[in-house]
Amino acid sequence: MTDTLPTDYCAEKAAHSGSSFTLAFRFLPRPQREAMNALYAYCREVDDIVDEAIHPPLARMKLDWWRSEIERLYADPPKEAPQHPVTQALQPVVRRYGLPKEDFEALLDGMAMDLDMDETGQRYSEMRELGLYCHRVAGVVGLLSARIFGFRDLHTLKYAARLGLALQLTNILRDVGEDARRGRIYLPQEELARFGVSEASLLAGRPDGDYAGLMQFQYHRAEQTYAEALALLPAVDRRAQRPGLIMAGIYRAVLDETRRAGFPINARIHLPAWRKLWIAGRIWVLAR
Repeated sequence: MTDTLPTDYCAEKAAHSGSSFTLAFRFLPRPQREAMNALYAYCREVDDIVDEAIHPPLARMKLDWWRSEIERLYADPPKEAPQHPVTQALQPVVRRYGLPKEDFEALLDGMAMDLDMDETGQRYSEMRELGLYCHRVAGVVGLLSARIFGFRDLHTLKYAARLGLALQLTNILRDVGEDARRGRIYLPQEELARFGVSEASLLAGRPDGDYAGLMQFQYHRAEQTYAEALALLPAVDRRAQRPGLIMAGIYRAVLDETRRAGFPINARIHLPAWRKLWIAGRIWVLAR
């Protein structure tokens, strides 16, 4: 697909994303940094299919192609080499860090859930259903990342999955307006009804009912999930898992700024680069 080396392709994909997620990679040794670039590039490739989809059936075909690519990546013995630079970069990574195939497939299942929402207007009736979506699009990324960072205690995987949920809950809270403009509503229907907020008002960008109360409820759930995740992280793995802790620090700051701004539905909260760097540096030094 390109003459660029697979590792360079992934590094460029990560660098050009502007995501806070990639900031934590800079602190890693080169092998782990390249592994995280490859993982992030995979997430970006499949997420872009869904976010840029004009014709959902075509997007499903592209996701199916990625399912075939994951099959090629894990085939033993190999029958056909992976075709995409991202999966080519992932080949040594999945072996070195023991990354499970089912986690890569789960992410594709999560992307398909977004297409279901686009095609049918599917909503999540309660938190349990939203939790499955969050696990597929974020929890498994936390699990894969934790394996790359390294761990000695299996409880670290429980921490990583919980942290992935907290990060995704933060995304959902911050992006209510942006998602609604795409016709997507992730907030559970049961909670919208409890606070008297109609789906139509969110789609119109003029929330009714007790919107402030609804968002405060989302805020407290996300905050509680961060606390639960951090409580699950064994002390023996705290140093190795510093990149994830950096992400937690940055996203919790985003969460707090979104609350401080009054949960705006027509604006997206961003942290200045200097503040993200300050958070990252402080956590890297303290989490030893």
